[in-house]
Amino acid sequence: MRNWSMIERFSETFRQNPSLSRLLVVFTVSGGGLVAYSEANSSNSEVKIPSPEVVSRKKKVVVLGTGWAATSFLKNLKNSSYDVQVISPRNYFAFTPLLPSVTCGTVEARSIVEPIRNIVHKKNIDIHYWEAECFKIDAENKKVFCRSSKDGKLNGNEEIVVDYDYLVVAMGARANTFNTPGVEENCLFLKEVEDAQKIRRTVIDCFERASLPKMTDAERQKVLQFVVVGGGPTGVEFAAELHDFVSEDLVKLYPKVKDFVKITLLEAGDHILNMFDKRITVFAEEKFQRDGIDLKTGSMVVKVSDSEISTKEIKNGQISSIPYGMVVWSTGIGTRPVIMEFMKQIGQANRRVLATDEWLRVERCNSIYALGDCATINQRKVMEDISAIFSKADKDRSGTLTVKEFQDALDDICERYPQMQLYLKNKQMSNLVDILKESKGDVAKEAVALNIEEFKLALSQVDFQMKNLPATAQVAAQQGAYLANCFNRMEKCEKNPEGPLRYRGEGRHTFRPFRYKHFGQFAPLGGEQTAAQLPGDWVSIGHSSQWLWYSVYASKLVSWRTRALVVSDWGRRFIFGRDSSQI
Repeated sequence: MRNWSMIERFSETFRQNPSLSRLLVVFTVSGGGLVAYSEANSSNSEVKIPSPEVVSRKKKVVVLGTGWAATSFLKNLKNSSYDVQVISPRNYFAFTPLLPSVTCGTVEARSIVEPIRNIVHKKNIDIHYWEAECFKIDAENKKVFCRSSKDGKLNGNEEIVVDYDYLVVAMGARANTFNTPGVEENCLFLKEVEDAQKIRRTVIDCFERASLPKMTDAERQKVLQFVVVGGGPTGVEFAAELHDFVSEDLVKLYPKVKDFVKITLLEAGDHILNMFDKRITVFAEEKFQRDGIDLKTGSMVVKVSDSEISTKEIKNGQISSIPYGMVVWSTGIGTRPVIMEFMKQIGQANRRVLATDEWLRVERCNSIYALGDCATINQRKVMEDISAIFSKADKDRSGTLTVKEFQDALDDICERYPQMQLYLKNKQMSNLVDILKESKGDVAKEAVALNIEEFKLALSQVDFQMKNLPATAQVAAQQGAYLANCFNRMEKCEKNPEGPLRYRGEGRHTFRPFRYKHFGQFAPLGGEQTAAQLPGDWVSIGHSSQWLWYSVYASKLVSWRTRALVVSDWGRRFIFGRDSSQI
C-alpha cells in the first residue's frame, strides 16, 4: 500500500511539472550521459513539431530509361538523400551485345534480361519504377509528361506528370533509316530483344516456306536470300551468327533446301568494321569470302520494296536489285522523337543528338543530364578559351608566359581539355619547350617567354585531336557510373570543389570532367573465331580470342542469374545445337 501511494505522488509531481518528464526521458535515453537540460520557455510545456517546410526535402531524381547508362547510374548510386523515380516502357535491362546470339538461338532471350526491380530493390535508396513512356520534357517547369505503355481498361492513355529536381535522360536511340524509302515497312532491326526474337522467327519461317512442296527453285532461292545492311560490329556479328546457324544446324534439318541459302552483307563504305584495326578488317573480309558470305562494299541501299532491295554502286552509280526473303537493317542509330522535340525546345534543333558539357549536363539546362546513345559530349575547344588560359597561367601579370608558369598550369589544362593531353602524348611532349620546338626549333629553356600571340600559335593544332565518343555500351556504362559518383558526392564537392580551374570565372569546377577509358572491343566472326582489339594496339584473332570473348561477356552480365543462364545456354548449344522451334 505504501509503495502504491509513493507511485501516485511521483505521478502527480510529473503531471504538474512536464519539464521533469522530458528531463527523465532524455536522461534515460542518453544512458545518464546527458544531464544538462535547457528550455526556452518553461511556462510553455507544448512540444513544437517542425513544419513540413522546415524538414529538409529529398531531392527528386527522375531517370528516363533502363538501358546501359540508366542501369549503371542506378547500380552505382549510393546517396540516400535522393528520391529516385525510374520511368521506362521496358521494365528490364537487356545485355545488348548478345542480341545477335539471340537471333539464332545460341542464347535465349530471357537469359540476357534482368528485371529492373531486381536490380534496385536491394539498394538502401528510395527508388521507384513506373512502366510508362515519356513523350514530353518541360525543362522550364521541371516536369516530364508520360503515359502508360499498357493498353486495356486501366486508363493507360492518361497522362502522368512528374516533377523533378534533377532529370537523367538515358533513353537510348532508335535505328537510323536515313529516310530510305521502304525501310521502316519492310526491314527488321536489331536494337531490342523483341527485334532479335522476330528475326529468329522469320529465319525459321523462311526455311519452312522453302520446304513446302509446291515452291519452285526460283521461289526457294528468293525466300532463302538473307540480306544484312551495315558492315559495323552488329551487322557483321549477325551475319556470322546466321551463317553458323545455317551451316551447323539448319542444313541438317532442311537438307533439300540447303543449296538455295545465300547471305549477303551490304556496306556503303569501302570496308567492313572500319572502326577496327586494318588487320581485323582484312581478316574478316577474307573469312567471309571463304565462308561463302557475299560481301558487297561500296553499295548504298536506295529503296526497299516488299520483294527486293535496290542498291547503287558508289563508284559508277549503277543501280541493281536483289530479291530477298529477309532484310536486317543495321546502319547506325537515330534520335528518338521525344528527344528531337526537346532539342527544339532548348535551341539544339540543328544537332543530331543532345549536346552536353564535359560533366554530362545538357547545354543550357543545369538540372538535366543526358548520357548514352541519346547524347554526345560537346567538348570545349582550347582555342575558344586561349586568352583566358593565358591570363590564368600568367600569374605575375607580365604579359608573357614562362616555362614554369606553363608547367604549373599544365595539369589543369589537360584535365579541362583532354585533347591537350592527347596532343602532348601523340607528339611525345612534356612542356612548353617541346611545344615550341614543333614550330620554332630548339629554344633554350631559360630563354622561353611567350606572349599571347605566340602562345596561340603554339597551341593552334591541339583541337584537331578532338574525337566524339562512340555510341557503345561501354561508353554508356562508364557515363552512368561517373554521374552516380557525382551525385553521391554532390554536397561534399559543392563545398570543396575538386575539378579543374574555371578559366572563364573564379574558383574551380565542382567535379572533374568525364573521361572515357577504352578497354577494347570484340568482333565475333563465326566459326568459334573472334577478333579482339585491346588497349596498347594489341590485336588478337582466332579461337583464343573467342574464349576471351566468352569470359569477358560472362563477367559483364548484370547478375549471377543471367551469368548462369547464358553460360548454360552456351553449354547447351555445344552439346545439342541451336533450337529451331518457331515459338
